[in-house]
Amino acid sequence: MTVTKGRRQRRPQAPSEKSDQRRHQVKRAIFAVCLLLLAAALAALGTWQVQRLAWKRDLIARVEERVHAAPATAPARADWDKVNAADDEYRRVTAAGTLANDKETLVYASTMLGPGYWVMTPLTLADGTSILVNRGFVPTDRRDPATRREGQPSGPAEITGLMRMTEPKGSLLRSNDVAADRWYSRDVAAIAAKRGVGAVAPFFIDADATANPGGLPVGGLTIIHFPNNHFIYAITWYGLAAMVLALLLFILRAEIGRSRRE
Repeated sequence: MTVTKGRRQRRPQAPSEKSDQRRHQVKRAIFAVCLLLLAAALAALGTWQVQRLAWKRDLIARVEERVHAAPATAPARADWDKVNAADDEYRRVTAAGTLANDKETLVYASTMLGPGYWVMTPLTLADGTSILVNRGFVPTDRRDPATRREGQPSGPAEITGLMRMTEPKGSLLRSNDVAADRWYSRDVAAIAAKRGVGAVAPFFIDADATANPGGLPVGGLTIIHFPNNHFIYAITWYGLAAMVLALLLFILRAEIGRSRRE
């Protein structure tokens, strides 16, 4: 006697079960879309870091070229409005005039020589305008000009150094206290106003390592360093995007397998 087995009939789903299933499907679809958007955002961040890497490398190359170029005459008053960080930061320049030592300003500094101060002195040019010059570093116990008279020439002076852009308001951690004459950044406009300096350039010059009489101030301590971690950041963002895509693929495969079983 032959027994024929019939195909197992699927139990009809109740309306509530169908409704729950649709809700679950919508939730899973929304979650999948969110993962896809997240992966796209992470990949975009990685691409942005790649672009930043190219920009940083170009910046470093340009600055290296400026630092090692022959010095040019510092921009005159007619060209001050054209000065900008992108084109002029760290350019080697020279300026000739007379140092107004009675108007020097001490700005707190932390250097490889220890804590102390930058000596910021106006250089009065032939046309009556001034350029603020960072003549270099002095230790705390030599902050009084009377302890370093040899380093304060009264005659004509020629300064060679790097153009730097003004540092308004203060440092990252501390603000300048103009009233108390305490300075934590080289704010050209504020220092000039405090010392009664008239027409002053919107930049200052970091003097080079040419020795000053008596050995102070010590110039040539400009640190040129541009952190360049953009490649690592790009790899990180792309890696996170790949992980999110892998999670999305795992979920989709699981859902496909579930649908086939059902």
